[in-house]
Amino acid sequence: MRSRFNFAGAGRKRILSMLSRAAAVAAMIGLGGYPARAQEASLGPKWEALVTPYMWAPWMDVGVNPANKALRSGSGTVSFDQLATHLSWVPFMGAAEFRNGPYGVAFDFLHAPVRTGLTTRNILFGGAGVGMTADTGTAMFLYRPLAEPNQYLDVGFGTRVWGFNTALSVNEGLLPAFTATRGGAWADPLISVRYHRDLGSGFGATVYGDVGGFGLAANVDWQVVATVDYGWKSWIDLHAGFRSLNFEYSLPRAGLNVNMYGPILAGTIHF
Repeated sequence: MRSRFNFAGAGRKRILSMLSRAAAVAAMIGLGGYPARAQEASLGPKWEALVTPYMWAPWMDVGVNPANKALRSGSGTVSFDQLATHLSWVPFMGAAEFRNGPYGVAFDFLHAPVRTGLTTRNILFGGAGVGMTADTGTAMFLYRPLAEPNQYLDVGFGTRVWGFNTALSVNEGLLPAFTATRGGAWADPLISVRYHRDLGSGFGATVYGDVGGFGLAANVDWQVVATVDYGWKSWIDLHAGFRSLNFEYSLPRAGLNVNMYGPILAGTIHF
């Protein structure tokens, strides 16, 4: 027997805020691996692995546009500190790239659990909580048509998969406790381009962009990343820059627009 419970307007707003924050966590993912030494690209074919842990501190603008035009649209901004305080466990973020000559394949994965409490007035139910786990994976095949001692250019195609699992737990009050779960997922096709140029004295600059969705899943899914790179050691590169990640997705009864932007710090380890 399934229990049904409708929260008040404030509770629904908390759930929407929760979804927004989880979407921001899920979107802390891009194309990892920013080799900071272009001259390596000019060498003959050999296998190379690059592992890139990174930290992104995004702000997020969220807009919800109901399909029913009689209802008002809503929007809001979530700061990084608000997002961080709702993490229920340590998230995992990591990227890896494998190259052989002009060919490469890059992977990203993120696992982020977020949770918040809901007010039930402790009458019918003795409190409630909603948790969301966001998993995001990206796979990109790359080809390098330009490889010179001081610069390189990559083009690629691939996919970005988004997955969400939500669990609502209501504690016992006058009515018995219950738990309800629901999940969803979609995959966006992507095309991408990445350009790097050496600036001298170990420094370089990298610009990356991708775009996808094309209405097949999300209406549009796009990202831009720009970093200043430094070859600190022969086996590690450091990166600091800015990332903007955005998507527009049509829900059954509304459209969701998410725009995320903020500084990023990363380190690429060469193997």
